[in-house]
Order: sequence, then C-alpha cells, then structure tokens
Amino acid sequence: MLNRVQKRNLTKRDYVTLSSMIFALFFGAGNLIFPLHLGQLAGGHWGTAAVGFLVTAVLLPLLSVLAVCVTKSKGVYDIGKPLGATFAVVFMVLIHFTIGPFFGTPRTATVSFTVGLAPFFPAKYQSLALLLFSAAFFGLAYYLSVEQSKIMARVGKLLNPLFLLLLVAIFAVAFSSPLAHAGSTSATAAYRTAGFTNGFLQGYNTMDALAGLALGVTIVTAVNFMGQTDPNKAAWVTARAGFFSMAFEGLIYVLLILLGAQSLGQFKLSDNGGVAFDQIVNHYMGSVGQAILAVLIITTCLTTAIGLVAAFAQDFHKHFGFLSYKAWLRITCLASFLTANVGLNQIIAWSTPVLMFLYPLAMALIFLSILSPLFHKSSVVYVWIVVFTVVPAVFDMVAAFPAVVSQSAFGQAMAHVQSFLPLASSGMDWLVPALVGAVFGAAHYLLLQRAKASAGMEVPMKR
Repeated sequence: MLNRVQKRNLTKRDYVTLSSMIFALFFGAGNLIFPLHLGQLAGGHWGTAAVGFLVTAVLLPLLSVLAVCVTKSKGVYDIGKPLGATFAVVFMVLIHFTIGPFFGTPRTATVSFTVGLAPFFPAKYQSLALLLFSAAFFGLAYYLSVEQSKIMARVGKLLNPLFLLLLVAIFAVAFSSPLAHAGSTSATAAYRTAGFTNGFLQGYNTMDALAGLALGVTIVTAVNFMGQTDPNKAAWVTARAGFFSMAFEGLIYVLLILLGAQSLGQFKLSDNGGVAFDQIVNHYMGSVGQAILAVLIITTCLTTAIGLVAAFAQDFHKHFGFLSYKAWLRITCLASFLTANVGLNQIIAWSTPVLMFLYPLAMALIFLSILSPLFHKSSVVYVWIVVFTVVPAVFDMVAAFPAVVSQSAFGQAMAHVQSFLPLASSGMDWLVPALVGAVFGAAHYLLLQRAKASAGMEVPMKR
C-alpha cells in the first residue's frame, strides 16, 4: 500500500495535524488523573514534584520518539534488536501487553466510565453499566482503527480538537476563580521531603515512555501515508512533530498539577485523580460540568485506545503474520474489554509493579538507542547496561506488588537484599547499577575496538 503513496513535502498544516495526532495518541486516561492526584499529594511542593513528573512523563516519551528516529526503527522490536531477536520479541510482547490489553488499554475504558459516567448510575447498576459501556467503547475503537490510513485524520483532525476545546473551557473556569493558593496548601509527608523523586516515579503511571516505543510503528506509518517514505525524512518529520506535541503536553501537565494542588482548598486528598477531577468540575459547573467532563474524558481516552490497539495489531501482524492486522485488532480489543471489567483500582494495583520493572529497562534502551551512533549499536554495551539494570528492577517490581506478594516470605527476603542497594528507599535503586553497567560496557567496547585495530595493523606486516 505504501508503494502507492505519493511522495510530497509536508505543509505547516500537515505538521499541525501530525503533532495533534501524536499528542492525542499519548494523552489518555492516566495523563488526566495522575497529574491531578500528584498535585493533591504534593500540595505546596507541587513545583518540585512537577519537575520530577515532567522528566518521566514528557522528557522520556520525547526521547523514546527520538530513539525511534535515531535508529530508524519501525517499532519496539527494532529498539531491542541489538540484544538479539529473542530478546527483542520478548521485550516487544511485554511492552505491548502492558500498555495494551493487560493494563493500559483497559484503563482507557475504565477511567472513562469511572470519571465520566459512573456518577449518573446507581451503585447497584454500575457493574452492568461498565460492561455495556466498555463493549461499546472498544467496538468504536475497533471501527476507528480498522483502516490504518484514516487513523491520523480521525484522531488528529476530529477527536483531539474536541478534547482540547473542552479542556481549555475547564481550565478557564477553574483558574479564573481558584479554590486556594497552591503554595499554601499542605503536602503529604513523602512530598515534603522528596517531591522530585516521588513526582519522577508518579510519571511511570502515564506509561508514555513505553507507549512512545510501541506507538512508533503507528506514528511512522502515519508519516509514510503522508508521503514521507524515505527513512531519513520520516525520522526528521517524526522528531519535529514529536517535540511540539510533547511540549504542549508538558504545559497541560503543569496546569493539571497546579489545579490539583489548588483543589485542596475545598476538598480533601482523594483516592485518585479521577475522583478529584469529578469534584472540581462539579464544584464549578454542576451537572453541566459533569456532562462536559464525560465527553472530555471519553474523547481523550478513546484517542489513546485507538493508538494502542492499532500499534498492538500492527506490530503483532508484522512479527506473527499468521494472523491479519484486523484479526490481531479484534483480539486486543476483546482482551481489553474483558480486563476493563476487573475495575480501575485492581488495574492500577497490578500495573504498578510491572511498570517498576519495565520502566528502568525501557529508559536504558531509550538512552542506548539515542547514543547508539557513538558505539555503532555494539551489543556488548547493550548487554552490560541491560543486565545491570534488570536485576534491581526485579527487586522494585516485587516491592511494588500488593501485600499478598510483597509481604510474603519471598517478598520480605527480596526486600532485605534490596535494602543494600543505593537509593533503594526511593525506588531508584536501578540507577547506580545502570551507570556501573555503562562504564563496563564502554570499557568492553573500547577494548574490542583496540583489539580490532591492532589485528588490522598486524595483517599487512605478516604479508
């Protein structure tokens, strides 16, 4: 199909549409509720927490897009390929199932319902209502993503502008009459002493660094359909559009965090950002606000769901071609529908430990990809860093599991060993080992290069 695409230079309007699509694909369920909740947790320390959050929720996703561009990858498989085909496939499957049918994609439907529609239903009917809503939600996601060439138009030109219009309306009303001065609100104990670190870890929940790797295939496909089929030009176009979309996303995050901190002037710390958003909108706009919020949350979650199910189907069709793109699309939509009905709290509880494991690994691979031209994608550098990163990441995963795992005899034993690692108490114990792995990897690479150079000089002498 791409062979029939007409090559052309992109206009400013094309860049706006592409940037809008990238923003819409990234900005979904967690991107609304987690910054708000972070603002409530951080209170007067919201600024420090926001900086940490922006590192993992904006900078890392941008770097993941740049990693795809630098390596001219077409998906998450290519990012892990320097470590071998087997690792690349396993990494691809883990990423796609995490941001796909196990956690990320179901969350788009569950958050949409919990925040937007649940207040309209009596408690006894909410399970049935969620079942019916999630079926319709993923049915629509399937319909809007089944034609790959139309994804950008449907997301970038239609759904995203509607979402932004509604969000701007909420911001305008809320900031014209703030509930409190953000700097004077109280912070939880963890954010009074370690705002940056906790904000950094909260950014994991958006899953955007993982999504950046997985959505690479969808973004590159969209760029190709726009007429940019040359890998170098496609990479430049993707990087440029990605920068603008991530910068805009960062601005919205700051406003949401600030709004969350201000809300403490009227409301207590809520269980999650969904509850906080519902309280804020109802305070300012009443039942009309609830209707606006329902449309807002469903729209943004639907755009992300479209990107995630499409990326899953595209990558799995490419690497497991015994099923078509449409067949994989049906599978991921059905699986996401089933998981969504487990409930939001359960999804969040079990996704957190998986993210604690995958995020350090993803960060290592993102930086390796960006710096890969310096060491020609040498596998020895990858192996050293990834091995040194994975081990402490396993400890973080076990510690983050619900009590049934983390407080078991096995969990306690793992916690005891983990306590000897630097930065273990802050959940960043992978950082020092990763840097040590980088030193060993660089030294190993330089030794190999010196050995090759010496061998090259000795051969003519023997002749």
